[in-house]
Amino acid sequence: MVPSVLVVLAHGFEEVEAIVPIDLIRRSGAKVTVAGLGDMTIRGSHNISLACDVALEDCASTPYDCIILPGGGLGSENLAASPLVMTKIVEVAQSGIVAAICAAPAVVLGHTGLLDGKRVTGFPSTEELCEGLVFTGAGVEVDGNIITAQAAGSAVDFALAIIAALLGQEQADAIAEQIYYPGK
Repeated sequence: MVPSVLVVLAHGFEEVEAIVPIDLIRRSGAKVTVAGLGDMTIRGSHNISLACDVALEDCASTPYDCIILPGGGLGSENLAASPLVMTKIVEVAQSGIVAAICAAPAVVLGHTGLLDGKRVTGFPSTEELCEGLVFTGAGVEVDGNIITAQAAGSAVDFALAIIAALLGQEQADAIAEQIYYPGK
């Protein structure tokens, strides 16, 4: 069965942290749906706009195997402020993968309880936004069904970790080879 992935974009998202996972995960064969929070065209933190496949409201009842939350300060705040986003995260976490990068681990996931006792990483200093959250400082952390990444510079490794979790390490290695990614 083809894994289904939901990428939620909110105004102010970090473009690299969204586009790289969307691209690489689509290359892997998974079905990726890009959902816009509040609009169908979402403007990133560096004034790059992305057209979404669907409005988040229109796919709220659709089940997904993975949800991806790009960072960006404002984007993460906008995601965290949405009850619909928070409900969807908890729903996916019941049987799927929750992946967040940069500010999103602390700002969006930090108060959900999903990170309790987990190895987590994210943008340096954002751990201070959530009491008790301790970051490892790694580029990417995979702990159970939670995948977190530090920042835009970790976007390829983040995407490959998601592919490995969904489709296996062999598929992640094939995508890395396809893009001539030398690894760390």
